This record gives sequence, structure tokens and C-alpha cells, in this order.
Amino acid sequence: MNKSHLWLYITICVLAFVTSKIIIAFLLYWRWYRNHRVCEDGMAGGKMVLFKTSGKDSFTSETLLKKILNLTSKDIIGTGGFATVYKVVIDERTAFAIKRLSRGSIDQERGFERELDAMGDIKHRNVVTLRGYYSTSHVNILVYDLMKNGSLDTILHKGSPNKVSLDWSTRHKIALGAARGIAYLHHDCIPRIIHRDIKSSNILLDEDMDARIADFGLATLINPQQSHVSTLVAGTFGYLAPEYVDTGRATEKGDVYSYGVVLLELLTGKRPTDEAFIEKGNNMVASVKSLIEDGCEEYAFDAELTDLSTQKEIKDAFLIAYKCLNQNPVERPSMAQVVKMLEQIKSGSFTLQIRS
Repeated sequence: MNKSHLWLYITICVLAFVTSKIIIAFLLYWRWYRNHRVCEDGMAGGKMVLFKTSGKDSFTSETLLKKILNLTSKDIIGTGGFATVYKVVIDERTAFAIKRLSRGSIDQERGFERELDAMGDIKHRNVVTLRGYYSTSHVNILVYDLMKNGSLDTILHKGSPNKVSLDWSTRHKIALGAARGIAYLHHDCIPRIIHRDIKSSNILLDEDMDARIADFGLATLINPQQSHVSTLVAGTFGYLAPEYVDTGRATEKGDVYSYGVVLLELLTGKRPTDEAFIEKGNNMVASVKSLIEDGCEEYAFDAELTDLSTQKEIKDAFLIAYKCLNQNPVERPSMAQVVKMLEQIKSGSFTLQIRS
């Protein structure tokens, strides 16, 4: 075989390989599209898309869209930098959280695209379920299951509208559920997902007080061969890992740090920027870490955590938060390890020590 024939043979093989991969990718996408989209309607100048669920829905896309188009300020249940969240009630068994992002800025468009990219195929009990979306030339809307007990931030700092008690058992359940949700994003999704905005207001609570990770407007997808993604620094002051602020490199360990802040928030009942810390020229992380190092973490306990029989477990949880908040990201545990440690607290097999 001469050189020209050899190169022709190689070229044909490469083209055949690439073509087969494109066909396979198209078929896989088409199967996903067919299985996940139950309707796509061009109504009111926009497109309404609902994803399939395991059960039979008691409503139609037209019913939901009619509710969305009639939203008023009375239906608002939350606001953020780029979005407003509304409550839509279909019937006594069905309600949704409607996240409205006005189109215009590049950041708003990217936030909408990130949430669709990150949430389109996720199904996990500790991650809020995306049920669909509605898009027009001037507005983007995401449809999520409504969480009956609101956010962890609201319950911790404003009180539960449903009079839910935040005893240690409930707080441990919330901490473990949130950790499992983040661990799923980091370890089980392909590509992996870095949330970049883990905070108490983005941890929602269902009717059973199970935690659900929400708000993927800043999420970053990371391929297996990548160690980090370089981005503009975004997130919420008080929760951001120091190395992320300094370098703009987003990693899973940045989410671990943010989770450590949330865990301290659960244990102390205080926000990371609480005035009590600011007045002393400090913040919650530095103040509580100092107490832990001195073996005095009980002085940081939330006043509601008064059951003496649970103090050992609460102190162990402080140690987990301390590990998550290590200044060196390499020394922080993975979220899978955090889940294991939180499980060990309840089983009595927890052995982590930071003091000799």
C-alpha cells in the first residue's frame, strides 16, 4: 500500500469514527428529549416546557401558564439579585415556586442557561426538582417544586411560619441532607457541578424538613479532567472560600468551605455577618474557630440547643465545620467524607480530633 492510499484509508477511518460519534450523540439527545419533555407550547408569545414526572400530573401546561401570566406582587415569596420567586397554587395538592428572571443583562441570561444546564437531568431527593420553564423575548421563568417550609435562612433567623422546632435532631437531619445533595453534585453528576453559592437561603426544606439544594444560577460544570474552573468571583459575602476570592478559581473545595459556614450557622443560630461578631472586629468563622481551638465551642451553641444529652454530638458537628473551614483547601474533606462524618455522629463512631 503506497502512502497516498494509506492516508486515504486513515482519513476514511477517522471520518467514519467521528460520524458514528455524532450519530450516537444525536440519538442519545433525542431519547433524552423525548423522555423528558411532555409538552412544548408556543403560547402568549413564548415557549412553555414541562418535564415528565414519575406520577400523573393533575394539571396541564395551559393551566400552569395561565397562573404564571396572572402573577402579582401578592404572590412573591422571595427576591434576589437577578430574580423574583413567586408561589403558584394549582390545587390543594400541587404548588410551584416560579423563579422569574427578566431578560436583558448577560449575567441574567447566563444564570438562566446555567440553571437549565445544571438541573435539566438531575433527580436527587436533596436537590430541588426543576419541573419546567417558560421563555419569551423579555422574560425567562423556571418552574420548581414548592418547598413547604421555605429556606433554612428564614427558619433560622425569622422563625418558621409552620412553627417547626429546630432541635438538634432536626438540625442534624438538615445538615446531613444538604451535605448529601452537594456530594451528589460533586461526585455523581457528569460533568460534575460546582454550585458556587451554597448558603442558608439556598437550602430549602420540604414538609418533612428534608433539605434540598436550590438556586443554580451561579453553578459551574466541570469535566473529570479539570481541577478547577476560572471565573469571575461571584457568590455571597460571608460564605465564599478565601482562595476563591483571591484567585477566582472555583473548585469543589470552595463549596465545602461554604457548607462549613452553613453548618456553623445551623449550630450557632447566627448569620456569618452577624452584628455581634462585626462589633468585635471579627466574623463568625474566625470567632467560632478560635473557640473550637480552645475547646470552648459550647459558648457558641444556639440558645435553643439546651438538651445536655446531645452536647457531644453538637461538639462533634463543630469539629466537622472546623475541618470544612480550613484555610488550605487541600486539607478540607470532600463532601462525600462530610456525609460519612455526619452519619458517624449519630452512630457513635465519630473519632475526629483537632486537639491533642
